[in-house]
Amino acid sequence: MNYGNLNYLYLLPVVPLLIIGYILVFIKKAKDLNKFASIELLQKAGLSISRKRQWLKATLIIVGILFLIFTLIEPKWGYQWGEVEKKGIDIVIAVDTSKSMLADDVKPNRLEVAKREIEDLLNVLEGDRVGLVVFAGSAFTYCPLTSDYGAFRLFLNDLNTNIIPLGGTAIVEAIGRGISTFETNSKNHKAIILITDGENHEGDTLKSAVQAKEQGIVIYTVGVGKKEGSYIKVKDEGGNEVLLKDRQGQVIKSRLDEINLNKIALETGGLYTPAYGTKWGLERIYKDSIAKMEESTYKTQRVKRYVNRFQIPLFIAVVLIALEWFLSDKKKTFIVNKTS
Repeated sequence: MNYGNLNYLYLLPVVPLLIIGYILVFIKKAKDLNKFASIELLQKAGLSISRKRQWLKATLIIVGILFLIFTLIEPKWGYQWGEVEKKGIDIVIAVDTSKSMLADDVKPNRLEVAKREIEDLLNVLEGDRVGLVVFAGSAFTYCPLTSDYGAFRLFLNDLNTNIIPLGGTAIVEAIGRGISTFETNSKNHKAIILITDGENHEGDTLKSAVQAKEQGIVIYTVGVGKKEGSYIKVKDEGGNEVLLKDRQGQVIKSRLDEINLNKIALETGGLYTPAYGTKWGLERIYKDSIAKMEESTYKTQRVKRYVNRFQIPLFIAVVLIALEWFLSDKKKTFIVNKTS
C-alpha cells in the first residue's frame, strides 16, 4: 500500500486528544446531573445517561475522524501501467572557472556570485534538463544533461578555480563544448547560458556564436564583475594572500567585457545580463525568455500509477458519523402498568 500525501499525519494526535476530551466531558456531565437530581429520579424522568451509549457515540466519532485522516492521506493500492512524457528545454550552463573569477569586485567573489545565480535558476526550473560545462584555458562537460537537480547541485557546489589547471579564458572552446553536450539530432529547444567576466584570450567568439545559431541554439550571457574591474587575490605556497601577476611580473587587473558578451548573445537571439541589481540576473532571463520557448518531449517512459482509494475510508467515516448523530445516549426506560 502507498500513500499519496503523508503531510496530514500531523493530524493523528487529534485522536488521543479527542479521547481525553470525551473522558473529561463525561465526568463533568455526570457530576452536573447528580447535582440536579438523584439517579432514581433521573431514571424515572427518562433523563438518565447510559455510559455504554456515551462511549459508543464517542467511539463512532473518534473512529470516523480517524478514517477522515486516512482519506486525506490518500491510501493507494493496486496499480495500472501508464506512459509519462517528460517535457522541457535543454539548458547547458557554461561557467568560467579561471583565476579571474576570484576577483572580488562583486562579493564575496565572481565565482561565488555565479554559483548563486545558478542556484536561483534551479529554484524556478520545472522539468527542464540542465547540464554543466566548466572552462578556463580549456573546457569540458562537468555534468551531462539531467533533470535530477539534486545531482546537478553536487557538481555545482564542487566548482572551484582549480578544476582546470590550464590558465586563460577560452570562451570559444566553452561554446563549442556546450554545443557538443546537447544530444545529437535532438529536436528539443536548446539554450547555452554563458557565465563569465567576458575576457576572451583566444579564438573568435562571434564565429562560435554563429555556429551555435546554425544548430538552433540560443546563447544567453551573464557578466560577472564590474567594468572598472578588480585585482585578483590568490594564495601563494605559504598560504599567504597575494595579488596575481602575469609572466612579466605585472599585477593583473580583470575587467568585465560587457561588449563582447552582448555581441555573443545578440548574434543568436539571446540576452545579456549583468549578475547584479534587482532587475537583472539569471532567474529573470529564464522567466522572461527561456521559459517562453516551446517545450519538447525528451523522454517517454512507462510508470506504475497506483489507484487512489480515498473513497473507501471517506465512505466509512461518513457512515460512522451519521450513525453517531442518530444514536441517543439516554437509557431506555420501560413503564410497567400494574393491573389488579
